[in-house]
Amino acid sequence: MGLLPMEADILPPSDDRVFKLILTSPEAKPVLVDLISSLIKRPVTDVVVRNNELPAGDTDEKAERLDVNCRVDDGSQVDLEMQASRIQEDSDGEHKNLKGKSIYYLCDLHSSQPSKGVRRYDKLARTYQVTFCSYTVFPDRKAYANSFAMRHNEDNELLSDAIHVIYLELCKLDEIVKKSVNAMTDLEKWAVFLQYANVPTHRETVNKIIESKEALQMAGDLLMGISQDERERAVFRSRRMYKTDKESDIATVEDRVKLAIARNLLGMNMPLDQIVIATGLTVRKWRG
Repeated sequence: MGLLPMEADILPPSDDRVFKLILTSPEAKPVLVDLISSLIKRPVTDVVVRNNELPAGDTDEKAERLDVNCRVDDGSQVDLEMQASRIQEDSDGEHKNLKGKSIYYLCDLHSSQPSKGVRRYDKLARTYQVTFCSYTVFPDRKAYANSFAMRHNEDNELLSDAIHVIYLELCKLDEIVKKSVNAMTDLEKWAVFLQYANVPTHRETVNKIIESKEALQMAGDLLMGISQDERERAVFRSRRMYKTDKESDIATVEDRVKLAIARNLLGMNMPLDQIVIATGLTVRKWRG
């Protein structure tokens, strides 16, 4: 019934490839229906997974690939993205690149809707851009789920509910995971499953969550099957090594730049304490 063995080595559903496999497998429709229902806060009866590639603007552009791009029963479009690691360019602490990516995908999906005859813009289907993050995007917001729509800057009047950007910060579940399963909402159950299914210390809680919903039992079965697939495990290890190597290379370049700056500042007779503040390096590191 989808329960995960206590000592099993489970691949993380917060990995974007594992996430996509769970939700787009041929037998996964009830899983996807339940997750989307919990996200858009209404019962969904059907969902169709679509081509996950956004068309390029011209022949020289590379098309963007979506994780899980689908259309639900009322025609609404829903794109689900898993962002397990920080986007490289998000070095400002405000995650402007991640937010810009969400808005770009949202607008492109919404404006790409087919029109028949005379287009009525007020009849376009809703579009939801949903991003699951394993890191903090909104440090000043306590809630793990944050939804944004188009509202007036001063009095908050809703201009349109046609487009929605939703972020789920899976790193903010410390208190939620302590709740009894009966007290959790459906979305909280999904969030805990995605964040903790591969964590042995939370396996008992995750299994209680799996027991509570048929869709999560199916998700547990799918995750277990993916975790036992040697090819998928090899792909996961290869992708993880690639990401680690890339992050290491970036960190090395950043350190070299900081070291060069520190030495230049030292040559300008700047005090050591100010150099440390300016570069973020310890004296031992940039002198080494």
